[in-house]
Amino acid sequence: MKISYECGPCFLRQAREAMDLSTDDDALKMEIMEDVFKFLSDNFKLNTNSNGTGSAMHNLIKQKTGCMDPYYREKIKGNEIALRFLPEVREILKKDNSLENHVKIAIIGNILDFGAFTLDDDVESVIKQSLKKDLAIKDIEGLETSLKTNDRLLYLVDNTGEIVFDKLLLSKIKEYDMDITIAVKSEPILNDACRKDALEVGLDEYGEIVDMGCGTVGYVDSEISDEFREIFNGHKFIISKGMGNYEGLSEIDLSSKDIYFLLCAKCNTISKELGVNLHDMLLFRK
Repeated sequence: MKISYECGPCFLRQAREAMDLSTDDDALKMEIMEDVFKFLSDNFKLNTNSNGTGSAMHNLIKQKTGCMDPYYREKIKGNEIALRFLPEVREILKKDNSLENHVKIAIIGNILDFGAFTLDDDVESVIKQSLKKDLAIKDIEGLETSLKTNDRLLYLVDNTGEIVFDKLLLSKIKEYDMDITIAVKSEPILNDACRKDALEVGLDEYGEIVDMGCGTVGYVDSEISDEFREIFNGHKFIISKGMGNYEGLSEIDLSSKDIYFLLCAKCNTISKELGVNLHDMLLFRK
């Protein structure tokens, strides 16, 4: 997806947060912010890819501060929030064990995103409100048909915390006798899930964990490894979680893929792009 003018303030907010999480050296933060301004001045232009721009900015901050995982504590916090809600979520699924309910829970997990929300946002309140809402777009029939007609699935995860709820959906998908491959980031960026995070919550119980070969904000086609490109090209059926993966995948030819996007619309740019309201929960086929 291409950047909009609203991405500018979001990049700067993320830059401030990443620096605050990485270092207490105000002089260094001033120096880095000057670099961020210069980078955005050179690269924040019409038709620029949002994922690539954000990834380069975060990598600049990591290199300058020497902190390779600024959101380490936030990732732990995301898992803690998800685990607190897990008993309530399990009760909901006991009452309604449908595929649609599992999809809804997995999308609610996508709210745990410190790239879209600020560190001070009351994410738990948003989750509680979302549990009472229906999906704004829900191609459940299409998804179920794809689950019945395919035997292999590539599942692109998004954030830590969220992957706790992904585990519930993956368990449901396994009922369709599906061979599942689960793709994670190779290096930390924001609160995106890496191999260690996936293993800690037990995603490997439901499929093989593979690395994308990069540490980018969402999917960036030019940055994935040759090994992962072979895996991606070898799968027709794909489930993609989160805004970042949608932003990147929406820029490549997916005509040969049976691909479904599961996400919460957490910013105005995505909401306008998809013609939905802010915070709407969506399941749709591209």
